[in-house]
Amino acid sequence: MSRTSGMSRRRFVAGAGAAGLGSVFLSGRAVARERALAESAARAVRVDGTTLQQAATAVGDGAYKRLTAGPGWPLVVREELRGAGSGRDGRRTGLASFVQFTDLHLTDTESPVRFEYLARLIDSAHRPQETLTVRGASSLVERVNAVRQGPYTGLPFRCVMATGDNTDNHERIELDWYLSVMSGGRIVPNSGDPGRYEGVQNSGSGLYWNPGSSVPDAYKAKGLPEIPGLLGGAVRPFDAPGLSVPWYTTVGNHDDSIEGSLPDLGLLNDLYTGSLKVEGCDDATAAQLADALLHDPGQAAVLLGKLLAGGGAVRTVTPDERRHPFTPTEFARAHLDAKYTGAGPVGHGFGQDSVDSGQLYYTFDLADGVLGISLDTTNRAGFADGSLGTAQLNWLESVLKDNSGHWYDADGHVVRGGSDGRLVVVFSHHTSATMGNLLPDPYRPFEGRHGGAELVTLLQRFPNVVAWVNGHTHTNQIVPHGHSVPERAFWEINTASHVDYPHHARIIEIADNQDGTLSLFTTLIESAAPYRTDFADVSDPGLAALYRELAYNDPYATPATRIGTSADHNTELLLTAPAG
Repeated sequence: MSRTSGMSRRRFVAGAGAAGLGSVFLSGRAVARERALAESAARAVRVDGTTLQQAATAVGDGAYKRLTAGPGWPLVVREELRGAGSGRDGRRTGLASFVQFTDLHLTDTESPVRFEYLARLIDSAHRPQETLTVRGASSLVERVNAVRQGPYTGLPFRCVMATGDNTDNHERIELDWYLSVMSGGRIVPNSGDPGRYEGVQNSGSGLYWNPGSSVPDAYKAKGLPEIPGLLGGAVRPFDAPGLSVPWYTTVGNHDDSIEGSLPDLGLLNDLYTGSLKVEGCDDATAAQLADALLHDPGQAAVLLGKLLAGGGAVRTVTPDERRHPFTPTEFARAHLDAKYTGAGPVGHGFGQDSVDSGQLYYTFDLADGVLGISLDTTNRAGFADGSLGTAQLNWLESVLKDNSGHWYDADGHVVRGGSDGRLVVVFSHHTSATMGNLLPDPYRPFEGRHGGAELVTLLQRFPNVVAWVNGHTHTNQIVPHGHSVPERAFWEINTASHVDYPHHARIIEIADNQDGTLSLFTTLIESAAPYRTDFADVSDPGLAALYRELAYNDPYATPATRIGTSADHNTELLLTAPAG
């Protein structure tokens, strides 16, 4: 929809309401929403393909909800850190435009090292839609390639940044799928036996959704349908288009540890690539293992060993060496492989120094005059939450000083820098509230660890830091930092995952309003998949559509909380422009 055509439709609806016809066709609330959408579109260059235009909406009275194209979400102006000046749209100059992917969780669902039998206790252990993660991610790539530019600045996307949990269980085959989705190429989303699916969803166990059979299970009891062709379609090869813009990678805990929780000390490698897969256990053991995954990784490994020794339902699957977990060095090296260069850049943020050191943090040019900093907030001691090591924190402070015109020391005194300064956007997987894991890194046991509050304090010393963009929580949430000192304020932008509903990515634009303020525009986008599903349609678009709808209907998930509020969706975030 073009800016002009979008306005004509919305003005007609709003005008009809004002003339008295709206009471027939629309409620007063709907008229207000249409008016807000029209105003949002009027301020934009274009809204096509974004949630400013339309967004998935659940319909139906049954247990299983279908999705359809619903009304878009209007722009919300947030002034907690700085008031909005009038006339800024006419003066606005775009500085940067990019897209954030996060928490793709491309999943080898047939892997022996998974804990699907804990889904009723830990919702992320098994998802009914998880065989379709690779197709869903590729459909998101299609959306970015179609939208191409920021809706408010009109600037072409400079890049896509994926802020971690790109893989689900840090397996080499999952990493290959991720790199192929981003760069393009032929993908076979299957492991083990190349001719069939060997995961829990054809096990016949009532714990799982068995889409290809009429066997009763816990998911069908919640309304999930039979879709006989789903699993065959899920493992069918397809050609991923790849991004048409450069892309970068940030590492997340699922790219670093077993199921994002257990430290990878090499003890379970044989299990990864072996033939034994646990598919069930008694309730007491499940409760103990779920608690151990959250609080005692060592005990979790012991319990898993007991299950394999005969304490649970164990299935024989086809071994696959490609399931071997990757190390940080291998993660960086894979990004440098020429077959994954795609739209570039070579290495996607990682260089030979990343391979040599295993250190997965770096800087890159986000736009002219805008620096991107990608952090590694994972902790190889295990557990889902993160922190920073001392060496990385010191490196970050040094980078900020080198790219700032001035900053504040720890006592609040201004220090003049040696450069004119650049705006800075920081990327990480974890949020400020999920960086409390201060356990020593087993690979650097004598190095200190630093949490989210300490990182916020450091970033507030540098007025040119405008945003911290992250994921991990699978929830849309935007948090202001620095209410009391506007010059030292920045926005923390957290975006929901693309494995759990609502399956969002986010366009972020930076604009100079030429009045001493900056605007950060954040616009959510959904994949290119059609909203309407057809259980008989197992084409690539049909599977991508099912991916979204099944995620909404996951009986153990909480989509209503993850979607966030209107103030976490499409926003204009005001803040003071750094001086000098």
